[in-house]
Amino acid sequence: MNIVIETERLVLRYLTPEDAEFILELLNEPDWIKYIGDRGIRTVEAAKQYIVEGPMAMYKEHGIGLYLIEIKASGKPIGLCGLLHRDFLKDVDLGFALHSNYWGEGYAYEAAKATLAYGADDLGYRRIVGFTSLDNEKSANLLRKLGMKDEGTIKYASTAEDVRLFAKELQ
Repeated sequence: MNIVIETERLVLRYLTPEDAEFILELLNEPDWIKYIGDRGIRTVEAAKQYIVEGPMAMYKEHGIGLYLIEIKASGKPIGLCGLLHRDFLKDVDLGFALHSNYWGEGYAYEAAKATLAYGADDLGYRRIVGFTSLDNEKSANLLRKLGMKDEGTIKYASTAEDVRLFAKELQ
């Protein structure tokens, strides 16, 4: 199953092409499209390609990436969380997205907190950043709850959109 991180209620594991149906649904959620962007993924085949060329390629190249979040008790996929290498950032980036059916349960916080600990304790990162769209208060609040400090705005490289950058120094 390729588990990377385990918490009390969740398992974070490597994505595989078999996760394409869930990824298709998640990438077409209204808030994903609004705050993260429309990836144009409209078929299961396109979702498989997205997984192979995105997360799986990043695992291979950088040893990190987005992991599938599953509820431990049921194996039900509920979102993504992980650390990302982005060429325009000097630090690794905490990324997360939860299917709207699972908002308000503390899952995003649990997954993100465990991912930060994994980044510090297992991978040795001393600073991890996160960023949000200027109007994405839900994600900004989660980053603050995780102890990240608002460092102002930066330009997102591929779109030149202003985004809010948060960062956490790790022991």
